[in-house]
Amino acid sequence: MKSLLIIDHGSKKQAANDMINDIVALIKSKQPNLIVVGSHMELASPTIEDGIHDCIKQGATKIIAQPFMLSPGRHTTEDIPQMVAEIAKKFPNIDISTSTHLGVHPLLVDIILERAGIE
Repeated sequence: MKSLLIIDHGSKKQAANDMINDIVALIKSKQPNLIVVGSHMELASPTIEDGIHDCIKQGATKIIAQPFMLSPGRHTTEDIPQMVAEIAKKFPNIDISTSTHLGVHPLLVDIILERAGIE
């Protein structure tokens, strides 16, 4: 069964960490048969490893780690892929891969304009 592990940076502020739960809930509402789990790269729990364990516990045989970050910085191009690859070694029978950063997308334009109050 396919699963999606959403990974944000993590924060010392609980309100920031809680946002991952909101995006997970939205994804689940659009893909109710998909295992979707949120995790944090650092500073908070659940960690990436916790998230992978959760996916497997729910029956995942394929895990796609999706950074919840916009730009191709060090965390999305090096840190997260390396962390996921290291953890994946513990689960040789599970297909675990890392997707790319969110990047620029036409739908983001609408979000930016809406948040700025520009119609």
